[in-house]
Amino acid sequence: MKCPGQDTRYWKPDAVFEVACPQCGKDVEFFKDDTARRCKHCGYRFVNPKMDFGCASYCPYAEQCLGDLPPELLAQQEDLLRDRVAIEMKRHFGQDFKRIAHAANVARYVEKIVREEKGNPAVVLCAAFLHDIGIREAEKKDNIAAARDHEKEGPPLAREILTRLGAKETLIEEVCDIIGHHHRPRDRETVNFGIVYDADLIVNLEERYRDGKIDRKSVESFVEKRMLTETGRRLARETFLGKEK
Repeated sequence: MKCPGQDTRYWKPDAVFEVACPQCGKDVEFFKDDTARRCKHCGYRFVNPKMDFGCASYCPYAEQCLGDLPPELLAQQEDLLRDRVAIEMKRHFGQDFKRIAHAANVARYVEKIVREEKGNPAVVLCAAFLHDIGIREAEKKDNIAAARDHEKEGPPLAREILTRLGAKETLIEEVCDIIGHHHRPRDRETVNFGIVYDADLIVNLEERYRDGKIDRKSVESFVEKRMLTETGRRLARETFLGKEK
């Protein structure tokens, strides 16, 4: 017997849809039963963010169905969560491309730092994409985007998104904790916090340096005194090495 969800006779119009590539933002067409697709624009391969195997908890044919799934899908469950979180972040910010770009750049540095610092990729990437998710709510209430305000507004929104996407409670708790004080390190911090903090600091320094709001000497001071991980410090040195105003 073929699962009705996979039988094209039962498909509805939304069975074929487009998803923004998490890497470049271009639309990629998916069929509902595709496990993964490669973006024709940038070549990035990512899993179908709309795949939901919750039916396995009650479907009598779950064992047969899951047994047919390609190993890459089972191995990429955390990648799937990351990509879905990236898409939710972009949906939340809509046409605010500046904030979308900021979150994407933080995630890019997070990916580099986590490889050497041995943190949890799923935690730090979800936190990177969602770290500023509360900024619009803060602006609505106070007409400003002060760090403490959007740190306060961010965790409830992040929790709603991650819960809806089926993330584990332990991951949700850690991501929300990071978001809730991502500008203000405590006396003792986790490796995961340090990774996100350093990536965000590098991007913030890049933006301020590019806009002429901070000089090279100040950047060097931030790098040496504020970075929490050695990898983040090294990347920051490489990023700003040789740059002159």
